Parts: sequence; structure tokens; C-alpha cells
Amino acid sequence: MGIGTYEAYVERLKKMKPNIYMNGKKHGRDEDFMRGGLYVIKQTYDCANDPKYEDVCTATSHLNGEKINRFTHIHQSKEDLLNKQRMTKLLCHRVGGCIQRCMGTDALNALSVVTYDCDEAVGTKYYDRFLKYLEFCQQNDLTCNCAQTDVKGVRGIRPHEQPDPDQYLRIVDVREDGIVVRGAKVCNSIAPYTDEIIALPTRFMGAKDAAYAVAFALPADWEGIKIMGLPGLQSKRVKLKAPVAEVGDVESLTIFDDVFVPNDRIFLNGLENPETVKFAGYLALMFAHFHRHSYTGCKAAVSEVLASQATLVADVNGILNKEHVQEKISHIIGTAELVFAAGEASAYKAVQFPNGSYVPDEILTNAGRRLAGSEIYNEYSILADLAGGLSASLPTEESYYDPETAELVAKYTKRNPEYSAEDAHRTFRMMENKLCSPFSGAEMVAGVHGGGSPIMETITMMSRYDLTPLKNIGKYLAGINDDIPRYERPTMTPRAMLDKFKKTEK
Repeated sequence: MGIGTYEAYVERLKKMKPNIYMNGKKHGRDEDFMRGGLYVIKQTYDCANDPKYEDVCTATSHLNGEKINRFTHIHQSKEDLLNKQRMTKLLCHRVGGCIQRCMGTDALNALSVVTYDCDEAVGTKYYDRFLKYLEFCQQNDLTCNCAQTDVKGVRGIRPHEQPDPDQYLRIVDVREDGIVVRGAKVCNSIAPYTDEIIALPTRFMGAKDAAYAVAFALPADWEGIKIMGLPGLQSKRVKLKAPVAEVGDVESLTIFDDVFVPNDRIFLNGLENPETVKFAGYLALMFAHFHRHSYTGCKAAVSEVLASQATLVADVNGILNKEHVQEKISHIIGTAELVFAAGEASAYKAVQFPNGSYVPDEILTNAGRRLAGSEIYNEYSILADLAGGLSASLPTEESYYDPETAELVAKYTKRNPEYSAEDAHRTFRMMENKLCSPFSGAEMVAGVHGGGSPIMETITMMSRYDLTPLKNIGKYLAGINDDIPRYERPTMTPRAMLDKFKKTEK
């Protein structure tokens, strides 16, 4: 099929076994709490079938030359990376935030690189398995989730040292036809409405952590998978329909309760060969790297959405041309441009790995994501400042349609005469959604921590950046050294990147 439809996706969800747990009950995938997440995923299918978005939302499969949804594509060029970034940004504009499907894309791309490198180094057969799985995802245009973050138990000690060994996902049994895994993944977006769950390691593993060096993919309703759902929804509107009120998600603590994984779905098994254990950290960071590049599209879009809302509400308030307002909006725009530019430059400096994939520049990717995460609360603060207190004290929607109160509340909501009373109402209702709803509160936290907290970008950048030649510039300027070597930060080769991963592991 190559490019699927939203209708086919929903039909697949309806056929899944109920394994979503909320409020003491087990739920299927056809209930109202799913509506916000389904609205978001719908855009990824509809736009892939829309000629206006075809250039960025579709790609050509390197497996069979067929036209496919870019969310199932393995980046084969720098242009692919740029188009993925552009697609992410454009689709995020449509939903006012996260498009949610990028995790699956980034997991597939990380597996493509690392399974190939592991096979080359160790002699395993993971890459052929992965290619068959990838073809299955592409042909059916599957939505995939990435389950990476373990619950981690006691911080500061390794997985095998945990008082409870299940605090990291691990292999508890090896069978001839597969393995049995136990553990849980947290901060697990869209697991309740995904086709497939791709489980990846969350950190580097040592020799004693071999049972924790595991990666696999399973249908989301597979036997033993228990999805602890947490819905995020905007309040339903009765009359004042708007895209900002349609979006939502369902987060999950995803529990693997002695889950059997067949051999053809296993992409890393530290118990199969001790040499494969080192690839757990490589895979964890490769996913984070691809995901942070996606964030340079996503978080640039989030900043642009906030800037658009700040511009509109400032105009409705009649203050758009004030100097201090221009200064605040320009700050948000500047952040958006810099974050997106970091992603573009990262794609421009991408290198081709042995499997044929293009991997973006790690320093630039992390620099862009770090800036986005460190600025998000400041951007929301600017929006709250320009919107004013009405966003937190707006009368209920019904009051604007009650014959006794409608005319009065409309009269006292209106500001700039260039906007009708209904337009002003729509604007401030949007501010209520963006600044005061529980869902938007979760979005703010996700803006800081999604794809890795800013400290993780700092750690990654500093582990990759050679400070010695940088320091030599200072030595020359201080007169300590007589000459200054020409300095340009080199683009990291595939071999050098793998060596860096191994160095970080130690």
C-alpha cells in the first residue's frame, strides 16, 4: 500500500485487544479519551495524501522504490533529513504542537544504523530482520511508538545493581523461538493508539548488564503488554469549534509483564553475544540523536505557534505595535529561527553511514534542541504577559450563547474594534487552552524534557566536542602560544562517531 489512510489506521485500532488501563478499568481503542490523539495522527495520514504536502510528507522507499509515507522512511540523503524537518514543522503548525509520530520514525532510523553496524562488528543477523520489519511498516503505513525511557529505580547505579532488577527492561528467559522480557517504560507518548511499540535501551550497558541490552518491536496489544494510560485533552467546546481545542494525547507507563518476543522481532539481545552489549548505548544515543533532530522541526514550530498566538492576542488587545511587544515577539521568533537553522545546518553536515543512512551532525542537533528546551518557559511567559489575566478568568463558553448574558459578555470581551466580539472570544478561548489547561501544562514540561532534558544535550555536546583545539585559540590570544592553528570543527565520520560512543561508554 505504501501510503495509508486515517480510516484504515482507525480500523486497525478497533481490532486490537483492550489493554489500556485507566481509573481501575481496562479500555479498548474506540473510546472518547482517544479523540485528541487521533486528531493529531489523522494529520499525518491526510497530509501524505494531500498534493499540497506531498513534497515533504512522502518519500521513495529505498527497499522497493515505492512511494511511502515519510514517517516510515529511512533517510537516504541530506535532502531527506531536511524534508523530514520541514514536514515535522508544517504538521506541528496544524496541531499547535507535537505531531507525535516522529518517535517511530526516529526509532526506525536508529535501528537501521545500529543493527547494520552490530552485524558488521559482531556477526549477528539483526539488520536482515530489521529490513523485513521495516518493509512491513512501510507497506502498511504503520504508526510506531518508541518505548525507551526506563523507570530506572535508584538513580546513580547500574541496571544490574538495582534492588529490584525489573527497574530496567530486561530479558528474564531465553527460548529457542525467542525471549521473555520484563520491565516498564515511562513517559511513553502515543502507546495507547499506536500500531507498534518499538522498545530500545535507555543507556549504556556494561558486561553485567547484558540482560538489559535488548531491543525489539511488538504490536501494541501483544499479550502481556499493559498500557497505563493518562489522557491529555482540551475541554470540549459546544459551539466554538477550533483546531486548538481538538488536539490531545494519551501518555503511558507501558508495562511488559513477562512478554514473549519472537526471534524475528528482536533487534538486539545482549545475552546472545557479549559483544552486542556495547551496542545498547550506541542505539540509545543514536535514537536520541535522530529524535533531537526531529525536535529542531517540532520545537521551532512550537515557538512559531506561540509567536503567532502572541501576535494575535496583542493585536486583539490593541498593543501589537508597541515597542516592548515587538521586542517580546521577536525573541520568540528568533528562537524559532535559530532552532530550525541548527537542524538545517545539522542536515547539511550529515554523513552517510555504512548502511546507507544519512546521520545529521550531532553537535548542531543537540545545540538546537538545547536552546529550544531552555527557552520554552520564557516563551510561555511572554504569551501570558501579552494575553493578560482574561485567559485565566474568561466566562464559560455557554455564557456567550445564553440569551440573558450573551450580548453583555460579548460587549465586555471585545477590545480592538478591528476584531469582532466573536473573534476576540475565540482568541481568548485559545489563550485559555494554551495557558491554563492541564494538557498545555503537560506540553510545557514536554517542551523541556521531551527528547532529553537540556542537561542531556549539554552532556552529549561536551562528550563529543574536542575542547583542546578550541582552547588553543584562547592560548594564542593570551600570548601563551606564538601561533594559532587553523580551527574548524570537523564533521564526524561514521567510524569516529562509533568510537566516540564507545569512549563515552567507558
